[in-house]
Amino acid sequence: MSLHGRALPGEPDEPAEASRPAADHPGAHPLVDLDVDLTSHELLRRAHVLDALGSDWDPVAALRGEEAAYELLYSGLSAEQQRVYDELVAAGVLPRRGDGHAAA
Repeated sequence: MSLHGRALPGEPDEPAEASRPAADHPGAHPLVDLDVDLTSHELLRRAHVLDALGSDWDPVAALRGEEAAYELLYSGLSAEQQRVYDELVAAGVLPRRGDGHAAA
């Protein structure tokens, strides 16, 4: 039910005729295709992202830092944590790193 006590389209207590497609209703307006080209907005969004990152942003350094963080995250695991890590790698949940084991 909607907040106003009326059934929403497709709900069980809605009258059968209300669930018919709009084109089947008497006096219904025909459907109209609507195409919106968001290319200019996407270019503007990308420009804003690059501007926010700044001119000194180094994507290679950022990726290296991310890899170092992952190595640190999976380092020094207990035997139980290592077992769970190995299961997650075997299941394809985590990517295999190095020899497939977390760093000691």
